[in-house]
Amino acid sequence: MNLKKDHSALNKVKPSYVLELEAAYGSPSQEAFGSAVFYETLKKTNDLEKTALEVYQYFTGDLWDLYGEDAWLGAWKEVYVREREAAGDIVAELQGLSDPDVKLSVPMILENIENAEAARIALAAAYDEPAVTELAVYNTGDGEAMSGLLIAAWRKKSGDATFVAFLMD
Repeated sequence: MNLKKDHSALNKVKPSYVLELEAAYGSPSQEAFGSAVFYETLKKTNDLEKTALEVYQYFTGDLWDLYGEDAWLGAWKEVYVREREAAGDIVAELQGLSDPDVKLSVPMILENIENAEAARIALAAAYDEPAVTELAVYNTGDGEAMSGLLIAAWRKKSGDATFVAFLMD
């Protein structure tokens, strides 16, 4: 995979829930550190995990090529999928993750963040709505120093997909 697609969504009108997420977790970036929010409009033929991987690659920026695809994909794995028709509660869903690598990241995006309450409210607005038809959480990292997670959700009726990427060392 060698995608250089621009995931900055600069010329898209973003829904308020995306703007709230960006206020809490940052706008699209290629810093490969901290957190960033990405917003895409997908077609019904798209695949959420494939798009999540593209977002992840974009987020890692030049470090993707520096460390290599194998390093960044070594830690990649799906650690949670919301059951279809299940009511959303992203905060509880994240807190309930059992994967040991991802468990380290959860407090960083729920509690150890400036304005943590506003961040949790933004997560709920983006991910708990009944319009969200697919939601998955992935483990991320370079297999050594960097670890994190990526939350991916898709509102298939509108095509809106929202991603929060987080990496720390």
